[in-house]
Amino acid sequence: MTDSTYTPPKVWQWQPGNGGKFANINRPTAGATHEKALPVGTHPLQLYSMATPNGIKVTIMLEELLALGIQEAEYDAWLIDIMEGDQFSSGFVEINPNSKIPALMDHSINPPQRVFESGAILLYLAEKFGAFIPKEARARTECLNWAFWQMGTAPILGGGFGHFYAYAPEKFEYPINRFAMEIKRQLDVLDQHLAHNTYLAGEEYSIADMLVWSWHGGLVLGRLYEAAEFLDVTSYQHVVRWAKTIDQRPAVQRGRIVNRTWGETFEQLRERHSASDFDRVK
Repeated sequence: MTDSTYTPPKVWQWQPGNGGKFANINRPTAGATHEKALPVGTHPLQLYSMATPNGIKVTIMLEELLALGIQEAEYDAWLIDIMEGDQFSSGFVEINPNSKIPALMDHSINPPQRVFESGAILLYLAEKFGAFIPKEARARTECLNWAFWQMGTAPILGGGFGHFYAYAPEKFEYPINRFAMEIKRQLDVLDQHLAHNTYLAGEEYSIADMLVWSWHGGLVLGRLYEAAEFLDVTSYQHVVRWAKTIDQRPAVQRGRIVNRTWGETFEQLRERHSASDFDRVK
């Protein structure tokens, strides 16, 4: 079926297994599909996630906090394999009714606090520990401007461009063109801003950078959808400079490898990182 022959029905009905990489886990209803409790480790913070662009935001933030010497940010990281449907377990749905990773439980308070949505988690941790969010009002607002910008743009990059360019069972020119145009516009927005700023909120590295870097940084570094050449990412030189600068941070490198299940093998990762980097991987 092609773009030109499809006519939407008057009432849409779900057809299980309707194609694409994620067809086996997509469904139009919410809630748990099976009973399974989540494990709980020994640290105050319990993270349930996977090393997707959304997932690494939180592990990068936690590793950055630990790099500052904030021991209260110690955490246990439990793999939620979204390709196997772990996000639909009763335990995970209790923490995040939206069944999306990442999700966090803070056991340092009573009763424990659940936090879901990556932006909410980073803001929660920044405020809890007083780090990576500017204290001055104007800079803080600029940080939040870009943090919420990322929340709005990521679905266009992932569910829009990424889906039709990399995961859809057939290649359709119209959606690929439509979303490629929008992603290049987003990169241009970043490029023009970063031409005059070291980081997104100015000269201070913040949660805004962690959030945006995980998606747009990964894109210009050639780690998303094998689309770097297609989108001519090297033409956005200020974004590339910013992305490479953040990529060199040791905490970012550690955060990227927690709960990772694709790309490099575990053995390859061990060759590039010390064994202690893997202490939190469950």
